[in-house]
Amino acid sequence: MADVAREAGVARATVFNHFGSKHALVEGVTADVLAYYLGLLENALADRETPVPILVRSLFELMGLGIEEDRRFYRAVFREIAKLRLGLDEGSAGQLASRTALAHLAHLMTRGQARGEITRRHRPEDLASVFESLLNGTISHWLYDEGSESLQIRMGRVADIFLHAAADGSVPTGIAPRISLAPQRERVPRRKAKGRGTS
Repeated sequence: MADVAREAGVARATVFNHFGSKHALVEGVTADVLAYYLGLLENALADRETPVPILVRSLFELMGLGIEEDRRFYRAVFREIAKLRLGLDEGSAGQLASRTALAHLAHLMTRGQARGEITRRHRPEDLASVFESLLNGTISHWLYDEGSESLQIRMGRVADIFLHAAADGSVPTGIAPRISLAPQRERVPRRKAKGRGTS
C-alpha cells in the first residue's frame, strides 16, 4: 500500500480510505488491467480486415507496452493479480473476465483458422491457452528480471515463437504495424513529489 501511495503521490491513508484493504486495491488494479486486455481483444475481434497473425502480434506488443509504462507499480502487485486471475476467488469478476478473455482469444483463433492464417492442427481453445500462458509468463519474468530490455520488444519475440507454431503460411516478424487496438485508458496524473519541482 505504501508503494502504491508513493507512486500515486498521495498519502498512504488516502489509499486505505479509497480501497479499504490491500485485497480491494489488487481487485481494483486487476479489474483495470483486465478491462484494458478485454478492450484490446474486443477491438481485435471487431477488426475483420487485418490478418489474424498481425492482430496476435499486436496484442502481445500492446500488452507489453501497457505494462512497461508502469513497471514499478505492476511489479508491486502482479503476483497478487496473477492469484486473482487464477481464480482463487471463485466466481469473482477477475475470474469471469479471464474466462471472457480466453473465449475472445479462441474466437480470434477460430477466425484465423477459417481464413487459413492459423493452423488447424490445434484446437482454438488450446491456442488461446498457450497465448495467455506466454503472455502472462513473459510479463512475470520481465517484471522480476533486472534487465532493462523493453517488454514490448520481448513480447515481439514471444509473438514470433507463438506464430511460428500457430500460423499457417507467412509469419509476420518484427514490430507489428501500428493498428488501433488499444482502448482508451483513464490515466490519473501523478502529483509531483515535494521538493522535486522545477526551478
